Amino acid sequence: MGIMDGKTVLVTGVLTNHSIAFSVAELIQQNGGKVILSSFGRAMSLTERASNKLPSTPPIIELDVTSKENLDNLKSELMKYTKQIDGIVHAVGFAPQSALGGNFLKTEWEDVAIALHTSAFSFKSLTVAALDLMPTGSSVVGLDFDAAVAWPQYDWMGVAKSALEATSRYLARDLGPKGIRVNLVAAGPLNTVAAKHIPGFEKFEAAWSDRSPLTWSISDPVPSAKAVVALLSDWFPATTGEIIHVDGGYHAMGY
Repeated sequence: MGIMDGKTVLVTGVLTNHSIAFSVAELIQQNGGKVILSSFGRAMSLTERASNKLPSTPPIIELDVTSKENLDNLKSELMKYTKQIDGIVHAVGFAPQSALGGNFLKTEWEDVAIALHTSAFSFKSLTVAALDLMPTGSSVVGLDFDAAVAWPQYDWMGVAKSALEATSRYLARDLGPKGIRVNLVAAGPLNTVAAKHIPGFEKFEAAWSDRSPLTWSISDPVPSAKAVVALLSDWFPATTGEIIHVDGGYHAMGY
């Protein structure tokens, strides 16, 4: 028996088999659970290609987390494959290039709004859109990058992650009475599609190599994915509003 036996989880953000989201989906299936993936637009073909590398090819629904129409249709789309959703993995984040790379003082609100909507507000809107299908004991897990400090080049995405962390706490407050847990996993830097869009990403790799007490590999998403799956399971029944750091211990070290 696996820790995900009998559970069905909606996993967003699977673009390649090198992502945290892919490893989460793989671990869920390996531990007895079922997965429904989401994607949209040009990314759909990437998600389909990656899904074929999973132990069992899951269904993929069309979902842009910033689209009201898609969110309004989410319940009916999910019900084509399941009667309930026991977990959601929010692995979505985006900021325009003008909001990254040292442009903090120059970024216009229109681009900041895109970053906040996609990376933070969607955590709430996605959860609420699927809420009717989520029984007591369900779990929502989002992917974070520690927003306690200002990072080089990260700029407005860092602000969006701060908003994500606050959103998680308020969701935990409001969904707790329904028996639904809400948590984040703050992963260290990983060589994902999202990371490739961050100018100067190599600086993160160098910093982690020098400072984290445990060895950190930017090419291994599995440690972060294991934390996500553990939070989705019944092994953390009284944990909510939490940020679990999976970063080799980097966040706890001084300069």
